[in-house]
Amino acid sequence: MKLNELSYQEGSRKKGKRQGRGLGSGIGKNGGSGVKGQKSRSGGGVRLGFEGGQNPIFRRLPKRGFNSHVKNDFNIVNVSLLNRFSDGTEVTPSLLVESGLIDANYQGVKILGEGKLERKLTVSAHKFSRSAVKAIEDAGGKTEVI
Repeated sequence: MKLNELSYQEGSRKKGKRQGRGLGSGIGKNGGSGVKGQKSRSGGGVRLGFEGGQNPIFRRLPKRGFNSHVKNDFNIVNVSLLNRFSDGTEVTPSLLVESGLIDANYQGVKILGEGKLERKLTVSAHKFSRSAVKAIEDAGGKTEVI
């Protein structure tokens, strides 16, 4: 196969609409933008959230609480889910991804203390709750903050 023999697959390329090219085209004269008004003018239209001069909803509703712009989304794993690993296993985020407990595109992993741990494990994660540390150490394991 040569470069000059390459071609697009049938149906992968579609011609754009030819607007405003005569009455017979189906979208002639006004080009599908209707008659008169702000949205029919060239460069016309309103910004996102504009409600015709009425106070928009994002200004009518109160702001509540604190919204961090640098939020860390941690994948949460409860201690009870770690029972699937055998004794002496070193549980890391990559092992949690392989076992399907967390998503592959994790920003961080936090272990929570919900449930009962019956295995002796070494758990490596970005964060631990106090109850998770207690549960892991009570079972004879260790915790390591990454």
